[in-house]
Order: sequence, then structure tokens, then C-alpha cells
Amino acid sequence: MSVLQSFSLEGKVALVTGGAGLYGRQVALALAQAGAATSMTSRDRERLPELKESFAEDGVSISAYCLDQEQEKSILELRDKLLADHGRIDILVNNAVARTMGHWNDPLETFDQSMRINATGLFAITRAFGDRMAEQGSGSIINIGSIQGMVGADASLYKDMGFHGFVPDYFFHKGGMVNFTRFAASYYGPSNVRCNCISPGGLASHRTPDAFIERYSERTMLGRMAGKTDLMGSVVFLASDASAYITGVNLPVDGGYTAK
Repeated sequence: MSVLQSFSLEGKVALVTGGAGLYGRQVALALAQAGAATSMTSRDRERLPELKESFAEDGVSISAYCLDQEQEKSILELRDKLLADHGRIDILVNNAVARTMGHWNDPLETFDQSMRINATGLFAITRAFGDRMAEQGSGSIINIGSIQGMVGADASLYKDMGFHGFVPDYFFHKGGMVNFTRFAASYYGPSNVRCNCISPGGLASHRTPDAFIERYSERTMLGRMAGKTDLMGSVVFLASDASAYITGVNLPVDGGYTAK
């Protein structure tokens, strides 16, 4: 196999949770373009036809399913559906995240719900699909973290912007995701199942104020925020045989933000 062929995902089956978001969409698109039979999930059942059609407009066929990551039953039903359709699962990208908190002083119930979805739910889906990969003797699990799981909050970024982008639950579970990645890599390693984490930086969208983009960009080495394709290459790399000897790694994809 040539080195370029090792990046191909032809014949592989992939699932991306939370595929409707800014990062989830480019992750699902990248896996499908690389050849994987790709499925994505959303909590909003009503959006599934629209999401599936939007990927078709980009030239790829992606299946869309409803997933409630707070409920193990929903996770297991999706796993069994994909196995019934494809007979295997090769790639799991844990990208789904629920934003339940908006402020440090929110009721404790909002923190608790965040942990049930973003921490307990992450474990539940990793175990459900990872155990199946272990039975196969191969697989790649990719957790989508955040630089906010690596560094402390920078309140100065949001000063006078009319919004803030840091809440305690998000920092807590994204930080925990990095070390959970290492644990899963150790646990599944003997079964030839790899687990890695990608920690993206900020992604600019049409709703991001120009003043914030300028301020954030000054803090990166590349002088810009992430765009709609910047995560695609790293995801394909970690999903493919090109990274066959890489596991337990946290890869910042942040334009050098955390390297300063």
C-alpha cells in the first residue's frame, strides 16, 4: 500500500455524533469524501431530512439518525442499527456536545445535565462502539475536544463583546475528555483499537463579530480563526491507516493558539 492509499477510508464504516454543528459537518463531510460509509447524528429528529439533503448538495451521501446521548438505550439502538446495516463499525467520532450552562451561577441541575450528556454519555457511546471494534480487532475512536480543555479561560477575549464563550461545565468535560482519551487508548490498545483526541481552536462563522475575529486571530500564530475545512485533514488522518501507530494523542488544531 502506498502512503497516499493509506489515507483512504474506502470500505470503512464511520459514525459522527453531532454532525449538524460547525465542526461536526466538516468532520462528516471529510470522512465521506475519503470513502467511508458515513452516518451522522442530531438530537433534533425534525432536522434529519434537511441535514441529509444538505450533504447531498455537497456531493456526498450521508445517513442521518436521531441520537439522545443522555440515554444509553438510544445509543445501543443506533449501534445495533448500524451493525445490522453494515456488519461492522470502523470509525467513531465523538463530536456531540450539549450546551446546558450559560453562566457560573446557573443552577446545579444544569451542570449535572451537562455531565450526564457530555461525560457519562461520552463514556457510554465509546464503550458501546469500542467494545464492538475490539471484537473486530480494529477501529479508530476520535474525540473532538477543545483548546478550552487544555488552557484556562481568557476573559479578555470577550470583553465588551456582548457575549462570553466560557462556562465551567464545558471546560470540565473537555479537559476530562483528553485524559479519558488516554484511558480508552490504553484499554482498547491490545485489541488494535486506537483512540485519539483533536482539540480545535475557535471557528469563525457568519455570526462571529468582526471585532472578535480580529482579537482572537491576534492570539494565534497563523493570525486567523479556523475555517470550514481546517479540521478535515486531521480527522481523515486519525481515522485512516496512515495513523496506524498513533494512539492516546491529543492533537491541537488551533493555528498555534496553545503553543504560545
